[in-house]
Amino acid sequence: MKSFILTYLIATALGQSLAQPTPYPTIGQIVRLDPRLDKLLPKDARIEVLASGFMWTEGPVWVRNGKAAGGNFLLFSDVPQNTIYKWTEKEGVTPFLKPSGYTGLGVYGDEPGSNGLTVDANGRLIACEHGDRRVTAMPLDGVGGKRTLADNFNGKRFNSPNDVVAHSNGSYYFTDPPYGMPKKENDPSREINEFGVYRIGQQGAVSMVVSDLTRPNGIALSPDEKTLYVAQSDPERPVIMAYPLQADGSVGKGRVVFGADGLKKQGLSGGFDGMKVDRDGNIWTTGPGGVLVLSPAGEFLGHIKIGGATANCAWGDDGSTLYITADMYLCRVKTSAKGW
Repeated sequence: MKSFILTYLIATALGQSLAQPTPYPTIGQIVRLDPRLDKLLPKDARIEVLASGFMWTEGPVWVRNGKAAGGNFLLFSDVPQNTIYKWTEKEGVTPFLKPSGYTGLGVYGDEPGSNGLTVDANGRLIACEHGDRRVTAMPLDGVGGKRTLADNFNGKRFNSPNDVVAHSNGSYYFTDPPYGMPKKENDPSREINEFGVYRIGQQGAVSMVVSDLTRPNGIALSPDEKTLYVAQSDPERPVIMAYPLQADGSVGKGRVVFGADGLKKQGLSGGFDGMKVDRDGNIWTTGPGGVLVLSPAGEFLGHIKIGGATANCAWGDDGSTLYITADMYLCRVKTSAKGW
């Protein structure tokens, strides 16, 4: 944590907040626990800090060939600031969309903005919006405006949609923990008892596919789209679950891929947050102190140890760069893996 804070102070003193420093400062370290990690992360891999000075970064997504919106770039959320930012190597960070998740209707907590982001097969930005308690779709060039994909289940408003993944068949899966809601007991604005995992079907029908998790958070699909992964951020039951996808879009019985016992072996504690899977099925999940790299079987291969609260990650560039949102930072690591 000391190096984490020190890097921030240095960057701020040099006026590098929200700007592109040259060269980029580095942070943390790569902890190698299994020789297989060497095939995924080069020996000289570094954790670069691309920008800093945010309140809480989340939901990174790489936009490929987005010519109508200015070419290849990264988008990410600052949840408390109700803003989506854009980052490019040339221009650094610029605001992309504000408000991003709360437009002034209803009750919200101290995290009102967008959280998880993805891009669907139609090239639209799909966003989980805390304050407006919905999942939306928006053309990246802004033409046609934003529309709501889902904001309720059986007539009851969601809690605060958190993270989302798009299936190639046109459906979406997302998680709905309470993190965007007022943090108080018996919150009268809460309408759904479960913190569920949901599916939005091709025709817009919403179904709850997982109902027994306490804090579902990050979500991802396997490369063959036959398995749905869900990360739980509950520190009392930190777990990464895998669910087989059925033909109708529902899920079968879940199995634990990795959990508290695996963390304890490494002296770690806390919950999991965002998650991505590479083309070989390895799982890259944000959790205690950084990004944990797991084999498809759930073996702990190594730790991209940033040293502070780490929210989410996404593949970018040619698919081999892992962009990471961590507390007030936007970071990246150049890998030998390939996202998809």
